[in-house]
Amino acid sequence: MPDTPTVHWVGTGLSTGPGLTALAERTRVLLWGRTEVKAAACLARLGAAGEPRRLTPEALAAAVTEGDVVVSMLPGTEHPRLLRLCLDNGAHFACSSYASDEIRNGAGEAAAAGLTVLTEIGLDPGIDHLFADVLVERAARALGPGTRATAAFTSYCGGVPAEPNDFRYRFSWAPRGVLTALLTPAHYVEAGDKHVADHPWEVARPLDLDGERFEVYPNRDSLPYIRQYGVPESWQLDTFVRGTLRLNGWLDAWEKVFTELREGDPDRITELAGELATRYPTGAQDRDRVVLAVELSVRGEDGRTWSGRYSLDLIGEPGASAMARCVSVPLALGIGELLDGALPAGLVQGAPDPATAGRWIEKLASWGLPIRIAGTDS
Repeated sequence: MPDTPTVHWVGTGLSTGPGLTALAERTRVLLWGRTEVKAAACLARLGAAGEPRRLTPEALAAAVTEGDVVVSMLPGTEHPRLLRLCLDNGAHFACSSYASDEIRNGAGEAAAAGLTVLTEIGLDPGIDHLFADVLVERAARALGPGTRATAAFTSYCGGVPAEPNDFRYRFSWAPRGVLTALLTPAHYVEAGDKHVADHPWEVARPLDLDGERFEVYPNRDSLPYIRQYGVPESWQLDTFVRGTLRLNGWLDAWEKVFTELREGDPDRITELAGELATRYPTGAQDRDRVVLAVELSVRGEDGRTWSGRYSLDLIGEPGASAMARCVSVPLALGIGELLDGALPAGLVQGAPDPATAGRWIEKLASWGLPIRIAGTDS
């Protein structure tokens, strides 16, 4: 195995940001883009010291060697192919996306080979996982093991325009992906019962956060994270929601989009995504904003209570979006831990344990992410 592994960062899209620069300061980085010129332009924009490469399956396969790390910033459908390349070449795999069934299956083979598959370490999923891990651990420690309690957990995150527009949104990732996410049923806990929302926006509600009103709705399947976050079995969950945050007025602004989504015609949705991208382009001077709030409150049967909230509110700058910063920086932190041999083999979703999550939060704050904590023991 080479003394200095190479990080192969695959993709130059909207979420490629200063995390790439940080990695290039500690190890060799190859940035793979659709063209070498595009990769070089991305490195120049970031001021990063990596080496640009034109992405072809053959070129990447020839370049990846044992002990390297392949970072996929491509759409999720491409992750299994890149993971397969890693398994064949003895390399580790990393991405900021949710772990799909294909990735989970491949992670078993990776574990047997002593390789790490690092996933869900961007913004959402990613920083939200770190916040949740620490909140649950602190609450459980404060109330004591086995304490019967009622708990409410919410985690809401959104990328929104820093200067609100009539559409109440600007696309920070592919419009087709945004629409597809809205068509994914949401599973969550509310009023003590499990619920499924086929059209998640139909169960949106207002959320007041630090004096500002937003609109929030459940996203994807929250239920597997009850176990991942280590929620004690002695707690009765009144609420458990992982969801999306939008500017106030988003529901009204998107009503025509929702009408089309209810029709469910895949060809029309693809066409609509193109129309929205043209109608609401993200320009070089547009500033985005990332808002994340993760909150937990617990009441024990003995009357003791505990509450805590982590939040992050960041506005981007022209040429340096908040989204790119909040996705790429935690991803780079996790890859750095992988390079240091601090992560286990097999599948890792976010941080491997609450102690590591707490340490990563402190490091992200030291790197300039405006993380705030409030609550019983803050």
